[in-house]
Amino acid sequence: MFALPALVVYIAFLIYPALSSLFFSLTNWDGLSATYKFVGLENYVKLPSDPVVVEAVRNNLIWTVVTIAVPTVIGLALAIALNGKVHGKPILRLIFYTPAVLPLVSIASIWGWLYNPQYGAINSFLRLIGLDGLAQPWLGQDSTALWAVMVPAIWLRTGFPMLLYLAALQGIPNELYEAATVDGATRWQQFWHVTMPSLRPAHYIVLALSLIDSFKVFDMIYAMTYGGPGTSTQVMGTWMYFNVFQYYQAGYGTAIAVVITLVAIAVGIPYVRSQTREAS
Repeated sequence: MFALPALVVYIAFLIYPALSSLFFSLTNWDGLSATYKFVGLENYVKLPSDPVVVEAVRNNLIWTVVTIAVPTVIGLALAIALNGKVHGKPILRLIFYTPAVLPLVSIASIWGWLYNPQYGAINSFLRLIGLDGLAQPWLGQDSTALWAVMVPAIWLRTGFPMLLYLAALQGIPNELYEAATVDGATRWQQFWHVTMPSLRPAHYIVLALSLIDSFKVFDMIYAMTYGGPGTSTQVMGTWMYFNVFQYYQAGYGTAIAVVITLVAIAVGIPYVRSQTREAS
């Protein structure tokens, strides 16, 4: 009986919406009318032949690789630096982690202003130092739009791996480094043979959570480019949104959402299993 309220909430807010989404992905529902036709797997069959889906998957892969690799490397470097003898550690931790907790819409607005081709700070600075040829519409052309959006994404994602690695570094026994020093290991050898193996659990957590977060990206791209120019910054999340709420192809858009969910689950299962093994 004590678990009944939690079970009701679980069914009402997770199981029922998930099953409803799966059902509507098998229909041609437009998202508004009360009538729809069951089309089976037609929406899923259309996905590989949709050129926007192909571009969205490519953008998702680029986004995933860049926004995982760069923040992870920078976060690890910052954690190692903060783990040493540095003055003002609490303040530095706060400064580096603050972007991760700022409202995303605010971040998108600030960076949108920085990228403004006429009066933005980036182009204004380039013109000031005589590099007028490098000033360009960063968010307004296919060749730079996706990369320009990834810069603030990297900025706000660096704080999470930094804190995780910092906590892991502080848990490594000093005896390991002392033993390595006695054996004649250099600082670089200690890093590769003591620090990195000890950080393996932290690596796994950062990778798993970042993979899930990166593949379901939507908000940053939608707020800064709306998927444009053209479809150059479309990802699966934004293309799902456009199909459901603008093109009134809710069945097709829901099929995209199901694919995103399945990928997130596939990535998350190994992480959950590893956490379960550690807990037991």
